[in-house]
Order: sequence, then structure tokens, then C-alpha cells
Amino acid sequence: MRPPTWNRDLPAILLSLLLASFAAVSHSLEVIYAINAGGEAHTDSFGIRYARDPLMSKVGTASDYGKQLIIGRISNVDQILYQTERYHHNTFGYDIPISQDGDYVMILKFCEVYFNSPNMKVFDVVLNGDHTVVTDLDIFERVGRGIAHDEYVPFRVQGGRLIYNDEESDILAGKIRVEFIKGYRDNPKINAIAVVKGALGDIPQLGPIPQDPEEYHSMQEDEEETTVRNRHTSGPRTPDPYLIDDSSMMLPLFIAVGAFIPLLFCLCKL
Repeated sequence: MRPPTWNRDLPAILLSLLLASFAAVSHSLEVIYAINAGGEAHTDSFGIRYARDPLMSKVGTASDYGKQLIIGRISNVDQILYQTERYHHNTFGYDIPISQDGDYVMILKFCEVYFNSPNMKVFDVVLNGDHTVVTDLDIFERVGRGIAHDEYVPFRVQGGRLIYNDEESDILAGKIRVEFIKGYRDNPKINAIAVVKGALGDIPQLGPIPQDPEEYHSMQEDEEETTVRNRHTSGPRTPDPYLIDDSSMMLPLFIAVGAFIPLLFCLCKL
């Protein structure tokens, strides 16, 4: 009889249980809308299918600048959701179809991939034109650079009206709108959006924030530097301008002065 090998089998067992729980969560979620802002379609680790950004080449700018970073707080499968984004120099938003009454949660995914300090990018998020659901969002201040950050916005739809924090607004043409409001500090942005029918407790949420974001990013920068150092470039090496001999740069000046002295002597003779 084969003896039990719990120490060896435990990681596989835990992984199987984790995947099973993910599958159960994804099957229980009724996702009515999900888009990967600034990017292509993607299915995340929970089985949620994010469609290609519907605003491609229409409003604002799509960016994949974040692809140079390894995003913290998420799995490798979900990196792309936080590496691509859409930003705009003005207020912009997305229209989301809503057809049934019930409880909903809007998941707004963000990641600061450019700025290295707080108070550089700050903006609000407004739902359905009347409800400010996120105020003075400073992604870097919340979690740092290159770290995933989600905002969860629970709301209710009843009788053609959206209810948020006991305040109501009309739903027009069967759609609600989420807008990212231009402020005084840079441009509003969004990395991904999902709207799920259900309660907040049903939504899978991000893991803990890294304890030392600075240490995390210093390790990441070391990896990037190693990658750059190991990369082979084509063509001849560009000469360092600071290593050029100063005497060779002065030679044309000496020749010009030597030619000017006889000319000056002749002019004085006249």
C-alpha cells in the first residue's frame, strides 16, 4: 500500500481547491457588462470575459504603457487588465445597458503606471450623471505605482430608476453611464470595468496591498535593468561624445586663426 505523501501532495490539493472555488464563483456571477479599457478582449482568472474596448479610436487615448511593468497584487493571468488603459484630456465615459431590476456591483479597475508620486493624477467618478461614487481618486496615494486597485460601487435598479446611497436617478433608454471627470491634476483614466448582478459580498476582491511597495518596485526595477542589460542591439555602438579628444575639436579653430592672421596683416599694410 502506497504511504500518504501529504507534504508533497498538499500544494496540488490546495491548488485544486482554489481553482474549484474560482470556478464556483465565476459560475455564480451574472456579469452583464465587462470591458478591457484601451485593450483587447480577455478572460480573467474568475472566468469573467472582458470585451474589447468599445471606445477604440473614438474618445480619448488607448495606452498599453503599463505593459513594461509587472503589476502587483494580481495573478499573471490578469496582468493585462491593469496594463492597458484609456485616458482623456476631458471628461469621458461608458454607457452600460441595464434591463432588469435588482442589486448590482460596478467594479472599476485602476493602476497607476506612469506617475511616481501622489497629487499628480486626481479625478472623480460619477454614475448616471447624478451620483459621485468616487471622490478625489489618487491611485498612487491609495496603493502606489504599478499596484492594482479596484473600486466597488454597489447600486440598485428598481422601476426604471437607479438607487445609490438612498439617492435616485432616472435610467434613460435602458442604459446607465459611468463617467471619469476631468479635474485640475492630469487626465482621468480607467483600466477596466465590470458590472455584476448581485451583492458586494458575492464579488471576488483583490488580495492585500504589498507591505512595502518601494521594495517591491526596487526589485521590479532591478529585473527591468537586467532585461535591458541582456538585450542585444543591432548596428555599431554609438560613440560616447564625452570621450572625443578635445584637440581634434580645436583643430578647425587653429586653422581658421592661422588663415586670418596674414589677412589681417595685409589689411593693415593698406
